[in-house]
Amino acid sequence: MTDTATKQAEEQLAGGLSVSTVATSSLGDRSYLATDGEVAVVIDPQRDVDRVIAEAGRLGVRIAAVLETHVHNDYVSGGLELSRLTGAEYGMSEADQAPFTHRPLEDGDVLELSGRMRVRALATPGHTFHHLSYVLEGEAGPVGVFTGGSLLLGTTGRTDLLGSEHSRELARHQHASARKLADLLPDGAQVWPTHGFGSFCSATQASGDTADIREQRRINPALLLAEEEFIEQTLSGLDAYPAYYAHMGVKNAEGPEPLDLRPPKTAAPEELRKRLDDGEWVVDLRNRKAFAASHLAGIVSLGLDGPMTTWLGWMIDWGAPVTLVGESSEQVATAQRELARIGIDDLAGAANGQPAILAEAPDQLRDTPTATFQDLAAALRGSADHLPEVGVVLDVRTTNEYRASHVDGAVHIPLYELKDRLADIPAGTVWVHCGSGYRATAGASLLEQGGRDAVIVDDHFDAAAEAGVPMAET
Repeated sequence: MTDTATKQAEEQLAGGLSVSTVATSSLGDRSYLATDGEVAVVIDPQRDVDRVIAEAGRLGVRIAAVLETHVHNDYVSGGLELSRLTGAEYGMSEADQAPFTHRPLEDGDVLELSGRMRVRALATPGHTFHHLSYVLEGEAGPVGVFTGGSLLLGTTGRTDLLGSEHSRELARHQHASARKLADLLPDGAQVWPTHGFGSFCSATQASGDTADIREQRRINPALLLAEEEFIEQTLSGLDAYPAYYAHMGVKNAEGPEPLDLRPPKTAAPEELRKRLDDGEWVVDLRNRKAFAASHLAGIVSLGLDGPMTTWLGWMIDWGAPVTLVGESSEQVATAQRELARIGIDDLAGAANGQPAILAEAPDQLRDTPTATFQDLAAALRGSADHLPEVGVVLDVRTTNEYRASHVDGAVHIPLYELKDRLADIPAGTVWVHCGSGYRATAGASLLEQGGRDAVIVDDHFDAAAEAGVPMAET
């Protein structure tokens, strides 16, 4: 099976060392495998560890150690299972007091992996209180550092995941930890963060794909700003984070159960209709253009071409039954793997095929009109005869996006709040937009589920002003 959310790259380093990156772009995270050609250490593996094992096999190396930088809040860790499968030593912060077998690590502890490679633990609190970073050292000294949620590329990890009451104290720690890393490491040391590639664990969007300490000295606010200025900037920029984060830390602290990717039970058309009629989460995995052209009434559009996992995990009541509907069994298997990464394991069922085949009757099929911002501008002037009249413009972007710029008169309800706030939307056809069209399509599907008529603005928000859509003054 091809996992479209996975990207891998190998970086050759001095002294015969190399680092492979196993990226999970759908969650904005990266795991790493560092090796000297014989033994390897794995940092922050995702739950589906077969990807890491395959990389070790490709390189012909033995995994000797698995290390966690922190108890993760945005995904279920595969570290414990990987250590069980490979016999590797499993290391994490002693202060986390994990109830399963592991090597407790403290600031300054060194893991001698071979005569040519070692890893040094550094206490870098900020993202969490007990966060560790790991310096990769070769025969000539440090070559890079695995920073987890500490020093990211052009930013740092957010400091409010343990509760807003701790966010200021952790921001203070984050500033000190970033400077500790910059002070201890040479300019040429590479920086390998776990978060920051679209992850909501990042305080702001990361800058670039690779960097070294020298580059971070030039661009990273934690290394440029004084402590109080950094703290204020960090806290003022924080926006909401996915609701499922509340469950990840607990699961990881207790020790996640092994992954089970056996195919879910097939749901027949009559069963699909019953679940849709009951208002259950039935998810259309096709891209948004296919959804707009034809879909089952009541289904929710969260295509695999976007961050399906993040938005579904954010919106559902935790533990609610989920049924996946894709064009093929491969689509369903990919979605199942992605959802398992955040602990959604017990799927109610799945179905494959086009809507016309899966519909119990023709009256179950729907389509949704789509538009551009140019169309919206024309409709607001009353000159878009081919599209429904604008009853209300709905913006489903995040609060920070809305504050930066928005359509004049638009109702703002972030996508993750929409299902529970349909009553807050004025009467009339809802023209719904986001930043690109993905969330707008998901929002339109939720509106239709609630009995509302919607038009999907499938366009980039940057085009709105130029298209003539009236924008609010900021």
